Amino acid sequence: MIGNYYFLCLLSEVLTIYKMKKFEIPNFYRSSFISRIKEARKIDDPRKKDFTPTILDFGPVRFLIARHFGFCYGVENAIEIAYKTVEKNPGKRIFLLSEMIHNPGVNEELKSRGVRFLMDTSGNQIIDFSELRNDDIVIIPAFGTTIEIQNKLNEIGIDPYSYNTTCPFVERVWNRSYRLGEDNFTVVIHGKHNHEETRATFSHTIRNTKAVVVRNIEETKFLSSVIMGEKSENEFYFFFNGKHSEGFNAGRDLEKIGVVNQTTMLATETQAIADLLKQTMIKRFGENDIKEHFAETWDTLCYATNDNQEATYGLLKENADFAVVVGGYNSSNTGHIVELCSEKLQTYFISSADKIISPNRISHFNIKLKKEIISENFLPDKKVVDIILTSGASCPDALVDQALQKLLSFFDGAKDMDSVLQEVISAK
Repeated sequence: MIGNYYFLCLLSEVLTIYKMKKFEIPNFYRSSFISRIKEARKIDDPRKKDFTPTILDFGPVRFLIARHFGFCYGVENAIEIAYKTVEKNPGKRIFLLSEMIHNPGVNEELKSRGVRFLMDTSGNQIIDFSELRNDDIVIIPAFGTTIEIQNKLNEIGIDPYSYNTTCPFVERVWNRSYRLGEDNFTVVIHGKHNHEETRATFSHTIRNTKAVVVRNIEETKFLSSVIMGEKSENEFYFFFNGKHSEGFNAGRDLEKIGVVNQTTMLATETQAIADLLKQTMIKRFGENDIKEHFAETWDTLCYATNDNQEATYGLLKENADFAVVVGGYNSSNTGHIVELCSEKLQTYFISSADKIISPNRISHFNIKLKKEIISENFLPDKKVVDIILTSGASCPDALVDQALQKLLSFFDGAKDMDSVLQEVISAK
């Protein structure tokens, strides 16, 4: 979907880094079954050109497995650092600034090893900073953190960079925002304003420029109306209350803009937002001067988010009875995959295999109602059932494997997993 030259260059660069780096994460997060399917696809399609799903034919049930899903580079990097920190610092007090990643299993496992959380995902204090000592360890999560929190830790005598797991793609967004500011561009951040990553990006951006956060295309349309003078500055301040930098001048600070994103947002939506704002700036300032008023910023896209979303589009080209998406309910990238699947077919968003209660009942998260609900008779009564199965970037492969096995157990006469795995590998 994203054919931009800058993104392709970025993807090539990241693939080189990714091939060189092998992370040491606990084996209980991995799955020999899912991992071997991924490895077979990687060997068959090293340049990631084929987004069609892997089909696992068990006879009475077929699973359509996404080409890309599960732990990304940034998540594996964060998990490796966190576990090594715990292992190498016995007896020390270890804190996580907030959730390591948006996966309840990973966070609970770290808690079981004595790691304590300082804040919740909304930034509310669980443990006050005044309780910290200068010999404590504080791990910065994959989303990164704000300049303000970095300064607080420094004041206590804790180096925020000693155990920093910030994803390199998040840092890339910060660096791009900073460069935009050096060229006097205001930064429009596509994200959820209360998300940890967006709060961090906002904080790093406003070091040297103005910023405003837009959640979606509708909010962007409102911003475009302000740029065109169709809505007043006061309307801007009311609509974007709490979402723009201090001292923002809606009349002056929207004359030069560039778009960056929360890396877990839909890439297609970011593109639509950038396209709309570019056309708005052309209407106001003319095409000849567009480079002076709009900065192209596709190099801030996250390759893993893009791959997972492209793989989801590949899944949805196939026919299936329903989809199962595994991941944390507060995971932004997983939620977007659920949204994409839900546009075509019944989709069940589950955090673990335990949510698949029986062949007749499944407990799943409804993203519109923002709560878990129970669905009855979710398995269709037919000769062969086709199930789409995927997960978000913060979900361990082991959880996908467990969900597959739980679903498979409901089908009498299904082929065993080893024989199906061999069929897939030998076909590549």
